[in-house]
Amino acid sequence: MDIFASLDTLTLLLFAFCILAVCGFEFVNGFHDTANAVATVIYTGTLKAQYAVVWSGIWNFLGVFAGGIGVAMGIIKLLPLAGMASVPMAEGVALVLAILFAAILWNLGTWYLGIPCSSSHTLIGSLLGAGMVFHFIHPEFEDVNWSKAQDIGLSLLVSPLFGFAGAIALMFIFRNIFKTKKSIFKEPQPFEKPPLWIRGLLITTCTLVSFFHGSNDGQKGVGLMMIVLMTFLPLQFALQGGDQFDQKELTELTLQVKSKMEVAGEAGVVAEAAIVLEKIQAWEREKTAKTIFGVRKEVMSFVKLVENTPEAKVAAGTEIKKMKSFYEFAPWQAILLISLSLGIGTMIGWKRIVVTIGEKIGKRHMTYAEGATAELMAAGTIGLSTGLGLPVSTTHVLSSGVAGSMTASKGINNLQPGTIKSIGIAWLLTLPVTIILAGVLFVLFRLLA
Repeated sequence: MDIFASLDTLTLLLFAFCILAVCGFEFVNGFHDTANAVATVIYTGTLKAQYAVVWSGIWNFLGVFAGGIGVAMGIIKLLPLAGMASVPMAEGVALVLAILFAAILWNLGTWYLGIPCSSSHTLIGSLLGAGMVFHFIHPEFEDVNWSKAQDIGLSLLVSPLFGFAGAIALMFIFRNIFKTKKSIFKEPQPFEKPPLWIRGLLITTCTLVSFFHGSNDGQKGVGLMMIVLMTFLPLQFALQGGDQFDQKELTELTLQVKSKMEVAGEAGVVAEAAIVLEKIQAWEREKTAKTIFGVRKEVMSFVKLVENTPEAKVAAGTEIKKMKSFYEFAPWQAILLISLSLGIGTMIGWKRIVVTIGEKIGKRHMTYAEGATAELMAAGTIGLSTGLGLPVSTTHVLSSGVAGSMTASKGINNLQPGTIKSIGIAWLLTLPVTIILAGVLFVLFRLLA
């Protein structure tokens, strides 16, 4: 069956535009964040720029495929999708466009000014702004998922501090490891390549940052893509299998967990299981976007309740894992599209922010050791966050890592106050600006819908 058969010509054009806008966001994310991975290898003369950005783009591409979908699901959970399914599609489209336009505009603006700014903060602010205004207009529906927003906010707040402190510690380790190899602590000289072993180290750290950047930031685009798909084609993408999802299996899994919880005396879980079964029955009677999102919402609530109940999680872990697969998924085509957008974007627009990272954070040029430690710390932090299913700012982690490594070398006075101030202001302004911008754009687009 043609999944687009339910869309008229105008809606189909809007759908195509939204898909392109998501790819545009990820493309901008690619060239906005390229410098985080390639700054050291370009700045130190390890690789020529044209080779470095292609290499980084390839590993960004691979990282998206290897990163799973944990971060993407976290992005999706911020919005009240069930409420969006209950309003006219035009309003849902207005919300999606507001999120995309706000995120792209802020990313482009900060890139143009050469300020390392967080695409993660930008996206989260846009999601929260549009979601809050949607709830204000429709108080009968759920608000933004503030619990998930709090987890993400804590991750975004702590990760730069972790990167700064970790880079300082790693620099001290480097000084002990490379006591007899003083060349790694020197600044790069114009038209002079570093020793081969240093080049190998810097290419390795560049590769790691590129890969983990793709594994984390690429998932944000996948999450946005799923929001678009569920907005325009809820029956096809609200659940794994669409309107042909395996009702029998989902019912059996719910009954199995319910039976185990009755034995364990977990009355709350038993009651929630009954609601899930009711929603499945409602879907069998009326196959609409509202009812399929009703199933999705209750299955998610049920899984969360079980996971937060230690005894229940142990007793029904296998069943719960299978139930999660009904709503935690992304088509491979969406992942491929995001991978290409991020990978190609990585190969463009690197120069502005490379200069900031290489020359303007510290009062002198960055040394080989400082670049390597910053990138190792960034790769480790991003990889850990991806494993926990939390979005993190590659830009802020790496910038704070550079600041930390330079502080370890010459103390806090080694940093350029003007650049640190600009990065700090962008960091503080990103959330409020994107929240307001997305909210205003949603109201405007809604009036035009």
